[in-house]
Amino acid sequence: MTSNELKEAPFAFDDLVGRWSALSEAAPVRHDERQNLWQVLDHRSVAAVLADPATYSSDFSGLTPTQPDFETFRQGNFVGMDPPEHRKLRTLVSQAFTPRVVAGLEPRIHAITAELLDAVEDRDRFDVVDALAYPLPILVIAELLGVPASDRGLFQEWAATLFGGDEIGDALDMSDVERALEAIAPTVREMNGYILEHIRHHRKHPGEGLTSKLLEAEVDGVGMADQEIVGFVALLLVAGHITTTALLGNAVLSFDQYPEAAALVRADPGRLPDAIEEVLRWLPPFPELGRRTTREVELGGRTLPADSILMANLASANRDPARFADPGTFQVRRNPNPHLTFGHGIHFCFGAPLARLEARIALRQLLDRFSCITVPNRREVEFQNPAVIVSARRLPLEVRRA
Repeated sequence: MTSNELKEAPFAFDDLVGRWSALSEAAPVRHDERQNLWQVLDHRSVAAVLADPATYSSDFSGLTPTQPDFETFRQGNFVGMDPPEHRKLRTLVSQAFTPRVVAGLEPRIHAITAELLDAVEDRDRFDVVDALAYPLPILVIAELLGVPASDRGLFQEWAATLFGGDEIGDALDMSDVERALEAIAPTVREMNGYILEHIRHHRKHPGEGLTSKLLEAEVDGVGMADQEIVGFVALLLVAGHITTTALLGNAVLSFDQYPEAAALVRADPGRLPDAIEEVLRWLPPFPELGRRTTREVELGGRTLPADSILMANLASANRDPARFADPGTFQVRRNPNPHLTFGHGIHFCFGAPLARLEARIALRQLLDRFSCITVPNRREVEFQNPAVIVSARRLPLEVRRA
């Protein structure tokens, strides 16, 4: 096989992008008979669902399989909560994880990125996930939380178990959920014990880190219970870093697939923030968000019964021609870019500012250090299960220095 054939081999994402584009042309809301759930596909309807937690709940109690360890772990994970519990926990966390805290991380993100790239300085080929996209966000978050960065291999194992999707097929159904919960239960138990011990240490030895700030936060004189802090720390430690890992890998893949876009960013680095938003629109790491109807509701010309499960498809909403001009093309000049990748409403992604900051710094240093960055053999790229997360697991690059 020639090098050109290796280069031109299709990416696994090609089928995904085609599927999302086809969905964006379908009816705004449709019932999936096979999975017995509703798909919400257009930008207007998806935004309406995400903005109305009273009608479209994030709490699936009684409708989906449960597992005791996982239920204990969910206590501080406000992603799966509705008001008023969600408001209380998000308010408490907001007191500790402030915009000032995120902005203050910028010098350290620069330094960590430089250290990681220094480690591959003498190589013409390296795996960008292993060298940069995975370790950068986990090192940043570990330092932020005050947990040992030396344990990052453990955090990587946790993320691989939680987001690997090895127990499920291309589309989730209830039997998949049940199998997945049983498979990840030992990992969840291990995470719970590790983080609980970390919290107890900081309660005895308070410091300046985020964990100590969480222990101090109060609303109306009431703070967070230890198990609630466990849930949030786990959310930040695992889900928080995997999003940035996916974003960085997806950006490299997009720039390789669309070299003219990469050339525009190289010529004008000021375009990088807009380019990152386009990567987020084009390849959302988590392309669907699940919700439950709390009452019978009209949406997109259809009547959804109470207690219906629906999937708000962010990826198809990001390709809605009613909201985006020429949505089927990757355009780093796109601005404004009202994609829904980080959600909308009260559940807008808490870590979005940090993910954007890390991506901007990491991609800028990559482009500054290397005059040419290519994926030499697309068949060597390994992907996560896209039913769980749209992300490269292994992404070997060939580089030339600036």
